[in-house]
Amino acid sequence: MNIDKRDWMFIALIVVVVGIFVGISGKEKTKLVPNNAMHKASYDAAFKDAPAPDAPIMKRAFYKPDKKGAEVFCEPCHKEKGVPYPPNHPAKNRCLFCHKLKQ
Repeated sequence: MNIDKRDWMFIALIVVVVGIFVGISGKEKTKLVPNNAMHKASYDAAFKDAPAPDAPIMKRAFYKPDKKGAEVFCEPCHKEKGVPYPPNHPAKNRCLFCHKLKQ
């Protein structure tokens, strides 16, 4: 089996595309919601229907936490505790659209 010039061009193209993907992907900059006593209510609401560790792998693989149920605790607590939002922060009612929960 001979590899001709056209095959090498295709391989080079694949290497360039993979290189671009690796180059533009960087460290995730999204802040995690702390998993502490203050944020326990949000975590409890988000993971209340989480499958058990011994549940079937397909059930665990496709489980998504209830983000909307957890977000109701964010704004009232932040206002009560006086925790300011940073400048240029997007809408306050969709916190978990950007912030991530620790699994």
